Amino acid sequence: MKPSTKKTLKTILPIALGVFLIWYSYFSTTEEERKQILYYIKNADLFWVGVSILLGIMTHISRAIRWNYLLQPLGYRPSVVNNILIILTAYFTNLGIPRSGEVLRATALTTYENVPFEKGFGTIVTERIIDLIMLLLVIGLAFFLQTDIIWAFLKDRGLNVAFLTTLLLSGILGFTLLFLFVKKSKHPWAEKIKRLLRGLIGGILSIFKMKQKWAFVAHTIFIWTAYIAMFWVIKYTVLETVDLTIGQLLVAFVAGAFAMSATNGGIGIYPIAVSSALAIFGVSSASGDAFGWIMWISQTLMIVVFGAISFLLLPLWNRNK
Repeated sequence: MKPSTKKTLKTILPIALGVFLIWYSYFSTTEEERKQILYYIKNADLFWVGVSILLGIMTHISRAIRWNYLLQPLGYRPSVVNNILIILTAYFTNLGIPRSGEVLRATALTTYENVPFEKGFGTIVTERIIDLIMLLLVIGLAFFLQTDIIWAFLKDRGLNVAFLTTLLLSGILGFTLLFLFVKKSKHPWAEKIKRLLRGLIGGILSIFKMKQKWAFVAHTIFIWTAYIAMFWVIKYTVLETVDLTIGQLLVAFVAGAFAMSATNGGIGIYPIAVSSALAIFGVSSASGDAFGWIMWISQTLMIVVFGAISFLLLPLWNRNK
């Protein structure tokens, strides 16, 4: 397959999947459920939607400040305003082309702040590693707070303790064998994996070498707390979700986080994933769908509006460079 064809498929397939899932969601609900979902969306309390959007904006500002903590040990101190504009533009482009934002961030940093591409991209990879670690911690917290319900849900689907234990042990064994093979092998693919792992480990360890490591940690905790908070406040826009606990919402938050990586910005699949997770706790399909759609629409609209403004403003802000 030609590289151009692969790139085209990588762009088109997630969008096509998202459109299909929207179509599927529409025709899998009754007319009465669709009316109820639309009612909740139209009558969502704009105060709480506004709070969620504000929290989302604050995470981008915090992420822009945190980015400098990774760049300063490399000898660079970009403008925080530039960082904000670049990050918002990157999220905006990700809606159209998956993972294009990371490349754009590094390229824009090179263009406007003279940071070499490979160094800028390395800091972005480090950010992604930290985000992955934080997501794993949230998953662990969600499982800890809702252990009984999650176990019951898995058992209802035939996933008993013996099966999950066997699966876990098989995964550990497979990973160990793969690690030993990669460690001893001289195959080009093995060398590539080793370089990748060294880069990942180096990225994590670099945090402990920076002068503002505690500020970096504080911003990371703030970003992920705000992510959860902007999800939490949306519960006040749907009557049936008002009494949900933080543990229950964390399960839906995790489901939504995984959905975001399946299609461009979670289009189509995000409301389905959130609704399915909320259904575990007895939330009706209509209310769960409404919750997911309100959350997705508000945050996507924020990215579209502020991302488009940043895209236009970035070259104007740097017109003298």
